[in-house]
This record gives sequence, C-alpha cells and structure tokens, in this order.
Amino acid sequence: MSEQYLMANGLRLCYEEFGDKQNPSIVLIMGLGTQMVSWPDAFCDMLADLGFHVVRFDNRDIGLSEKIAVSQPVNLIRQALRQRLGLAIRAPYTLNDMAIDTIALLDALNIDKAHWVGASMGGMIAQVLAAEHPSRTLTLTSIMSTTGKRNLPQAPLKVLKQMLTRPSVDDETAYLKHAIKTWRLIGSPAYPPSDEDLKERILRSARRSYYPAGYRNQAAAIMASGDRRGLIRRIKCPTLIIHGKADILVPVEGGIDTAKNIKHANLQLIEGMGHDLPKELLPRFTQMIGELIDSTSSEQALAASA
Repeated sequence: MSEQYLMANGLRLCYEEFGDKQNPSIVLIMGLGTQMVSWPDAFCDMLADLGFHVVRFDNRDIGLSEKIAVSQPVNLIRQALRQRLGLAIRAPYTLNDMAIDTIALLDALNIDKAHWVGASMGGMIAQVLAAEHPSRTLTLTSIMSTTGKRNLPQAPLKVLKQMLTRPSVDDETAYLKHAIKTWRLIGSPAYPPSDEDLKERILRSARRSYYPAGYRNQAAAIMASGDRRGLIRRIKCPTLIIHGKADILVPVEGGIDTAKNIKHANLQLIEGMGHDLPKELLPRFTQMIGELIDSTSSEQALAASA
C-alpha cells in the first residue's frame, strides 16, 4: 500500500490500492472536505480480505489531489442564502464533474466496472455514478448521505456554525481543539473514539494536507447539484443504504429518503451511529457490503444459467 498518482479527467489524482488487482473492484469515495485516509486502513483491509481490489482516492480539491483554481473564493454564507431563496448557485464545479473524475479514475486503472461505496458527499457522488453511468456500475452503497431534497431535516445551527468556522492549521493546538469539538459533536454517541485515536486521526489529515478552499468549493458543488431525487430514481443496480439514527449532521431522514427513491434499496439504520465511521462498526459495514455483492453475484449466476 502506497500513495500513487494518475491523470483523470485532466486532473492529477492521488490514490491507493488494497488487495489483488485481478479481483472485482470496490471504489471508496469520501465526503466533503475529507481525505481518502479517512477511510480506515482496517476497513480497506477487511474488504480486500473478502476478495476485492479496493481503491480509495482523494477527490479533486482535497488531500494530495489537484486543486481547482478559481477567480473568486466561494462565499458559503452567500451561496446558502441564494439556495434558500431558490436562486442559482455559483460553484466552480458540480457533483457530476466529480463523478466524471471517478469514471476517469477507472479508465486510468483499466477497470471496466466497480462497486461504489460513498460516505456523505461521497454517497452523493456514488448515487450520480450509479444513475448516470450504469454500464460502469456493479453495486451502490451509500453511507450517511441524502437526496438533496430541500425540506428534509437539516443540521442544527450550532453544528453548521461549527463546520463553517475553523482556525488556521498554523496554530496546531487551536486547530486540534476545534477539530476534536467538531468530531465530538457530529460523531457516533454510542461509539466515541478515545482522545488519542481522535487526535491521531485529525493530525494525520492536517499534516498530510490542509486546504480550506477545497472544502468551500465542494460544499458549493453540493448546493449547486440540488435535489437529486429525479436522478436517483433511475438507479437500477443493487443498492445498500447505511445511515446512523444519531446522525446530527445529515439527519437519518436523508438516508430514509434515499431508500424511498431507490425502491429496491436495502435500508440499514444503525442505533447510536452518527456522522462518522466508528471502528466498532467496520466489521458490520464490511459484512453488509459483502452480502450485497454476494447476493448480486448469485442472482447474475442464476440469470446466466437460465
């Protein structure tokens, strides 16, 4: 396992691979302003041990992947007001552009089709992939994500304020204090990480890369992409929806609405899970994804023999 680089959709993307490249591929797509290393190494290894080739990568504008130059910085408060008023959102790119990045990643790695696993914004991108690129899609797993429906419950104001304000990484002590408060606020109340685990996770990402402009650009992409219910109703592939009942950042109604609009989806709501990937739940996630893929393979085998 080591970081590598490739060109995809005209962008230099950083990625890592786990497992045998000859095995079916699972592509892990991370969420808003979050680097690929937030997919726990243990989770990647568990999936690889099930017999999969696992790819995780930094989305554009985050981590070690290429940053997008903009003529004017995104003002999230202004864009949020425009969204509330039903006005057009000005964003450097959309979720569709990020989905095309992911298809180009497959092309560069000579992968024909993949199982998509996305978390939060990554789940939104995975939904777009499954709807817009069915020929490249095997299955979809959407974790703690939503449809973009406007009247769904939203995060409380205190959470949004916490997410929108952050000290400079140059003051590592202040940055760490703020980040720990954020993760304690949105994380899983039934599965709290230790202070040491949380500190290690935060500093690993911050020292690897810190680029607040990418967070703003990606948030604008989510706003600009709007309500995706009409799009995701086109999804035909086997689908698993995982959502925590204690998710305060993307309330559970977002996962329920996603499953409602993908009628064949298997909805799994987890008690005590917030907006993170607790290490205690990784074996359960792995099992559910493995069962989704196994059932799909069985159905395909039956169809082929009929």
